Amino acid sequence: MLDLTPIDIPKAADVLADVLREQILDGQLGVGASLPSERELALQSGLSRATVREALLILEVEGLVMTRTGRSGGTEVMRPRTETVQRSIQTFIRGQGIRFESVLQAREAIEPQSARLAALHHTDEDWAGLVERHRHIQESIADVPAFLQANLQWHVSLVRASHNELLIAFTQAISQAVYEATDLRGFNSPEVRQAVVQAHQRVMDAIEQRDGDAAWRRMGRHVGAYVEAVDKRSKEAAAQRLNRPGSASRKNLE
Repeated sequence: MLDLTPIDIPKAADVLADVLREQILDGQLGVGASLPSERELALQSGLSRATVREALLILEVEGLVMTRTGRSGGTEVMRPRTETVQRSIQTFIRGQGIRFESVLQAREAIEPQSARLAALHHTDEDWAGLVERHRHIQESIADVPAFLQANLQWHVSLVRASHNELLIAFTQAISQAVYEATDLRGFNSPEVRQAVVQAHQRVMDAIEQRDGDAAWRRMGRHVGAYVEAVDKRSKEAAAQRLNRPGSASRKNLE
């Protein structure tokens, strides 16, 4: 008997999407170029129009083409947008049920390097935006929700100042997840919020001086302290649940 494993035959729409995707990414089909009509693509590929339509939909979801309907419609090649990457990462985080701790660890790895690059590559416009975001944080220090929103915008602005497209896309993708999962109780203390402002100022001082190493160290301490604080609160909450009268975990221990 032959020792065979199941053979996975790809769908025709996926095959056509792969062919067109490669031509787009290789530059054979430039941004703004119009693809042949569904009918022409069907004739050239030997596939049905429904299959062609499915392949184009795959590419449209990926942000590689845009299809317009109507008499002047058609399918046009597009440049992939940052929003496409963000949507994919956000879908992955939610769909896979990625732990908040994992998201924070990714942030802890990204932001110090982003601060280093921001120190080295920021423009006058980047700096003005960062200063403005810092001012918003200071003005919102008495309002916890507004403070956290301003804090989010400051971190995103800093990564944008790095001018690294991948870091920007990834940070923007996870920033909303970090914001939504942030425990407001951890910022109830005015002292904590003031400490954040001071930490940001130290990072900004290094960026203004274009000291990449200092910016990396200071941002590392800042986001590292946040990760440690979240971990501490998580452990305290778990301990409270464990010690709550009538909890299943407590009964098991007894």
